[in-house]
Amino acid sequence: MAEEKKGFFRRLVEGLSKTRDNIVSGIDSIFSGFSNIDEDFYEEIEEILIMGDIGVNATESIIENLKKKVKENRIKEPSECKELLIKSIKEQMDVGETAYRFENEKSVVLIIGVNGVGKTTSVGKLAGKLKAQGKRVVLAAADTFRAAAGGQLLEWANRAGVEMIGGQDGADPGAVVYDAVQAAKARNADVLLCDTAGRLHNKKNLMEELKKINRILEKEYPDAFRETLVVLDATTGQNALNQAREFSEAAEITGIILTKMDGTAKGGIAVAIHSELGIPVKYIGVGETIEDLQKFDSNQFVNALFEREES
Repeated sequence: MAEEKKGFFRRLVEGLSKTRDNIVSGIDSIFSGFSNIDEDFYEEIEEILIMGDIGVNATESIIENLKKKVKENRIKEPSECKELLIKSIKEQMDVGETAYRFENEKSVVLIIGVNGVGKTTSVGKLAGKLKAQGKRVVLAAADTFRAAAGGQLLEWANRAGVEMIGGQDGADPGAVVYDAVQAAKARNADVLLCDTAGRLHNKKNLMEELKKINRILEKEYPDAFRETLVVLDATTGQNALNQAREFSEAAEITGIILTKMDGTAKGGIAVAIHSELGIPVKYIGVGETIEDLQKFDSNQFVNALFEREES
């Protein structure tokens, strides 16, 4: 397990290289280029964080926090601010221990996201991770809108060694979820993972569909803990933030899965989403294999971003 974590940290360091070039090198030049700490110094840092897709809200909080720490510690040298800045970024992103409650209770996890963000793959990887923890998992292929989604999910289900309940293309997603709940109850499953369609361009339909699924779950599986995760593609930067905002208007989102972190210079979006919407990033993906989806750890993320050894 420690080996897997270490491997992931290395992949995360590599995966964040574009983001690092975007943020860290600029910040380092400020620390070495300024001779004293003044408003210009803070403004330069602010600009780089915003350019790195960390977002205006998060950046303001980080800068405020930094100013406070500089004062409290009576720091005079810009170069001494780096550790404080790193600490401030970590504090912005901490998801807390209760973020993964669904792993320890009988639960239903709805996963939503627009096509092309890696949603079905994320469902498959999450199923594999939960199965590896000894959980009984049932998958519901409730994204019946996209042809081939069911087939793709079945492939992941077989790979993860979990059971999948699906319908024909174009079947009613509510009916698939209903059948999956009955199967989960019959098999005494720990987690029911539902892959649902993500059609943001028609938000009204999406809302109606999710409401219907929620009604079925409330009626048929009232004692299950509920989690709703949105899958977002990190490479889209601010667009991912906008999608998260729109989805949170359509459903009660409890967390984010951020994929494709290895291909982006916009990795700072992980900080922005948490800060702007108050929705924590719970998982991040940096590649194709099951091991490449891991729980989000703010300490690990920021250390990888600044290429520091894990502390």
